[in-house]
Amino acid sequence: MFLDNNFLLENEWGQKLFNDYAKDQPIIDYHCHLEPQAILENQQYSNLTQLWLNDKGAGDHYKWRLMRANGVEESLISGNGDDYEKFLAFVKTIEKAPGNPIYEWSHLELRRYFGIELTITEKNAPEIWSLANQKIQTDAYRPKQLLEMMKVKAVCTTDDPADSLKYHEALAKENNSFKVLPTFRPDNTWTITDKNYKDYIEKLAAAAGQTIKTFTDLKAALSARVAYFHEKGGRLADQGLNTYFYHGTSTEELDHILARALQGETAFTSTEIAAFTTGIQLHLMEEYTKHDWTMQMHMNALRNDSSKMKREIGINAGGDSMGDQISLTSNLVSLFSEAEEQSVLPKTILYSLNPNDWLPLATAMQSFQGGMVQKLQLGCAWWFNDTCEGMRNQITTMAQQSLLANFTGMLTDSRSFLSYPRHEYFRRVLCQLLGEWVDQGRIPADEEYLGNIVKAICYDNARQYFGFFES
Repeated sequence: MFLDNNFLLENEWGQKLFNDYAKDQPIIDYHCHLEPQAILENQQYSNLTQLWLNDKGAGDHYKWRLMRANGVEESLISGNGDDYEKFLAFVKTIEKAPGNPIYEWSHLELRRYFGIELTITEKNAPEIWSLANQKIQTDAYRPKQLLEMMKVKAVCTTDDPADSLKYHEALAKENNSFKVLPTFRPDNTWTITDKNYKDYIEKLAAAAGQTIKTFTDLKAALSARVAYFHEKGGRLADQGLNTYFYHGTSTEELDHILARALQGETAFTSTEIAAFTTGIQLHLMEEYTKHDWTMQMHMNALRNDSSKMKREIGINAGGDSMGDQISLTSNLVSLFSEAEEQSVLPKTILYSLNPNDWLPLATAMQSFQGGMVQKLQLGCAWWFNDTCEGMRNQITTMAQQSLLANFTGMLTDSRSFLSYPRHEYFRRVLCQLLGEWVDQGRIPADEEYLGNIVKAICYDNARQYFGFFES
């Protein structure tokens, strides 16, 4: 039956593990794009479109991509169209989306948050709209209450080094049932080909309370900001490396590159870009190690494919795709080898948007393990890969090449407060796969043993690995 209690669970062991060990575990969302300001202000939404498709200006680009494929006019996607018409356009799109994870997620969101079990169809649209809006217009459906409803214990937002973190500071003073913690996202510090780079460095310098003229100055500013994030509860960094090429060089050469960038120059060679990026990576890895942080590396993505979309709509609007850098792993191995020589290799989670990288990354990370439990691990199926098949593939790769029982599990990577059923989806996939291995005689039919592994992957590992609750 469609989305019944046992959907995705086709064997007795999978059903037992999910219902008795996974289903009710709390959630640590250690990578997302929720806005801390929206959590703090906790404002009421007007209707389902505002909550589902246009979350306070931060739209759900997963859904937007499908709507464009269905020929929906942009005014009903990212524009100022009527909210009900936007909702109806999405409904008509979902009707054509069987097999797409958005189809299953959207139905799960209606069921888990609103208790609406109607199929998303144009015929049912008026009733879905009415039933959902009746609840949305109550205090139980404000952002904080939605997080509590899903048993979320920690939310890690994505924050630039120059951010003030004032909303995190205010949230930390409240008596919430969950933590909202910053994640250090330093991508802007190495984008020397951006015409606004000079302005960004001035902003970073102001945040750090110092001037930045040399590469040594830049490192000092970054060190200051890592310390500031740590003071505000941050324990994670997130390097958004769409591509990465390793190239070591001297401080003098890095000073020269930075000086040119600060003069407004944007024409740099690929070697200069690689050298500057590598210099920053190694310094930040030293800082992360010093503070016992975990470094996440999100890689091999193509951003803003359509220059027209970027110009007219903006970034994070559904115009990205999977990258195809073939030499990614070899360049990371060079970086990790150098970091290891300098004793600055931190805890690291490796994500690639291209699943062809998963096996090379998983085997490479095993060369750098040691000194702690799962110092490096293969990150969960990310973005275009968080499908049933993608999750199975990632879990299997992690299991075959390392230690699955140490895996930190799922995250949302979402801008929506309605995205937490994705954790349930992941947990079902995990339990089904373990159940298959039991039936195949590959792992023992030991409930206590398997149950503990499931609980660890769903919650306990993330709690212990990141150390959010130790301070």
